[in-house]
Amino acid sequence: MDIGATEYVQRVEELVREVSRSQLDQVRRAADLITASLRADGVVQAFGSGHSEAIAMEIAGRAGGLIPTNRLSLRDLVLYGGEPPEILTRELERDPTVAKRIYELAPVRPQDVFVLISSSGVNGSIVEMATLVKERGHPLIALTSVRHSQAMTSRHPSGRKLLDLADVVLDNGAPYGDAVLELPGGTATGAVSTITSALLAQMIVAEVVRTLLEAGETPPVYRSVNVVGGDEHNRELEARYEGRIRRGA
Repeated sequence: MDIGATEYVQRVEELVREVSRSQLDQVRRAADLITASLRADGVVQAFGSGHSEAIAMEIAGRAGGLIPTNRLSLRDLVLYGGEPPEILTRELERDPTVAKRIYELAPVRPQDVFVLISSSGVNGSIVEMATLVKERGHPLIALTSVRHSQAMTSRHPSGRKLLDLADVVLDNGAPYGDAVLELPGGTATGAVSTITSALLAQMIVAEVVRTLLEAGETPPVYRSVNVVGGDEHNRELEARYEGRIRRGA
């Protein structure tokens, strides 16, 4: 049975090489959309539910990342919308009706660009958010697993999936079910979508920074708060986007 740490690392290394090669053109297209938004005083609005929220955190508010970024979350319904914490169930991400409320609670402007993350790309909240984003004229970047999404039936009333609505689709290469080490009985272990999605998110940031530097512009990038001067540097740049970027829970 080919199960264990070594086997998992081997599969991840193979997948990282494949994704970084096959998605490079899409990464550059996504970076172009983000660069255009930043130059228009826009903010990157990132949204993912479930484990995909980890990638929204990768995009918004971390060391080395872009400062004009904002993370949307199902928790916004409680934090900013006054809903009781009890609504935050595992099933909430399947509810398409919550997307409009999350969008309306967010400090969104017309020039903002959206990055929506969902490996399956079929749940009601993510598909409805994508629908709203496109109806309101925002550029939309999707980070998903094409293989997983194509094997699923949409849970949105329209029958559409995240990849059907995006201007740019980035494929994290994860298999159907996410895990790569097969076990007896049809289950599997060793999930990979978070690793490859984080890779793609950081590739996009690197391309945006490269483009700005080549144009003689200073990239608005976070310093770690755990280095000398990091807090001061970040506060100064964050002030340019006051009221538009949240750095809460």
